[in-house]
Amino acid sequence: MTERPLPSPPLMRGRALVTAHFLRMLSLIVELLGSVREADERAEFAGLSTRAAALEHEINQLERELEDACLTAFAAGAQGGDLAFHLTVFRSLANLERVGDYAYSVARDIEAFAPRARSSTLQDLLPLLRLLTGMAERLAYAFAERDVLAAREVMRLDFEEVDALYEQMQRASLTRLLERPEDNEVALTAGRMARHLERLGDHLVNVAERLETLWLGGVPVPPRQIH
Repeated sequence: MTERPLPSPPLMRGRALVTAHFLRMLSLIVELLGSVREADERAEFAGLSTRAAALEHEINQLERELEDACLTAFAAGAQGGDLAFHLTVFRSLANLERVGDYAYSVARDIEAFAPRARSSTLQDLLPLLRLLTGMAERLAYAFAERDVLAAREVMRLDFEEVDALYEQMQRASLTRLLERPEDNEVALTAGRMARHLERLGDHLVNVAERLETLWLGGVPVPPRQIH
């Protein structure tokens, strides 16, 4: 039986660096979502967009560094499990970057419209923010521990709960728009925030699906079409 070649020491060091940076990227996403959630829970929004922008900047910087590290691994001839690992990370970077974008957009909108929005409008975001923060935490755990069940939990939560909460928020926004047409800008912004959070969940699921494929060594799952 032909033995698989062991990865070279540079590839092993590169994989350790990619693992650490990818986990850092996931932890920043958890921190960013947690900051938005906590601001909404406490109704303390001053400075939220500034904090969110700083976290998003670090997420984007890590994306560029990880992209370079993965391309270096490809050029060095990564094979087998190392190739699959780096491909999984490489293909997931755009998803995580979009997660950061959406979370920052929600943080900016919340801070801008909080003085004009009713508390009930902002409170409607809380269940979805809590759920998505938990999903991001489970995704980080799935990657760190090679836990397929944790990755599948992310998928389940999106399928069973995120979409339902999104529809609930959209209905609430429409109701407020009909009842108070003078608040149309706030209602439309609430609808946009709900849409961004729903798409954020889709991007987390794309990464979870890739991790499931990586750990099980199965056929790659085509990512759902999201923007």
